[in-house]
Amino acid sequence: MKTFFSLSDFDFTLPDELIAQHPAAERSASRLLDGRSATPADRRFTELPELLQPGDLLVLNDTKVVKARLFGQKSSGGRLELLIERVLSLSPDAGHEVAAHMKVSKKPLPGAVLLMDGGFTATLLGRWPNEDGPLYRFTLSSDPYALMESHGHVPLPPYITHSDSADDERRYQTVFAKNPGAVAAPTAALHFDEAVLAKLAARGVQRATVTLHVGAGTFQPVKTENITEHVMHFERFEVPDTTLQAIRDCKARGGRVVAVGTTSVRALESAAKFGPGCSDTNIFITPGFKFEVVDLLLTNFHLPKSTLMMLVSAFAGYEHIMALYEHAITQRYRFFSYGDAMLLQRSAPETIKPC
Repeated sequence: MKTFFSLSDFDFTLPDELIAQHPAAERSASRLLDGRSATPADRRFTELPELLQPGDLLVLNDTKVVKARLFGQKSSGGRLELLIERVLSLSPDAGHEVAAHMKVSKKPLPGAVLLMDGGFTATLLGRWPNEDGPLYRFTLSSDPYALMESHGHVPLPPYITHSDSADDERRYQTVFAKNPGAVAAPTAALHFDEAVLAKLAARGVQRATVTLHVGAGTFQPVKTENITEHVMHFERFEVPDTTLQAIRDCKARGGRVVAVGTTSVRALESAAKFGPGCSDTNIFITPGFKFEVVDLLLTNFHLPKSTLMMLVSAFAGYEHIMALYEHAITQRYRFFSYGDAMLLQRSAPETIKPC
């Protein structure tokens, strides 16, 4: 068993053709790798209800992806792209402020008025959350959510090579999406359709929700070989009192908390670590982390050398995860956001020192 980890430990070779560019024909038609034991089992996602038990609690992230990618130009005519990470104010008096990533050949100065496709404007106020921050603060000329809905594009991940389409608007969104604010989907939840949810309910599996607005930082690469030097991005989240009570009830009856996606894990474990009043988290889960809430994890397959590879390795054990990924590649599973899923069981805590 490894006793320390560096970035290269989470690397693997993935053939490009295994990166799913489009979702399966039907949501629940994806494959499911049952990785709860040492011997993996190849299943279909529709078999998930059979793998859970009456009294288990399924925790879903009900965030809603917004069409956060906006295009426009500077007064000089130079083209640019904004990716709205967070809406800061919806009040006209406060200026319809947003925090966004900006992609442009030469950054404009504060006070610059950008002419956005669709006929609205974005006025640059400065950096965010401080003068050295990684994002930019803008005032939009109208309600940000309305502008994104009318003129925005689906913020597909960088490894999906096609432009967004009407199909992406529908499929890069869960069937239970409720609270707008994410710029990336909680992808493990994309596999659920109403039929699977109905079978889970009939099975006696309970259901609760958290909200974690997935940020673009989820795709931020780790740039240091020493993983302890990596600084995680912040994401807004909420764990309702009803969900906290549902977790207590589940544990009391001997049920298991089944987190759907790493975003649900981050929300649940952040609430346990920092208290339910916490509203932003940059929790960094690496091998050696002590999980307090989640017993089972349903997740997609993640990018090499990513923080999510570290999270699932912390949850199910590093050697086990690397063996599962080798199996998945050999068996031609589809990877990343539009890819297949796997079901993991929490391993015993390990004493690990990051390198």
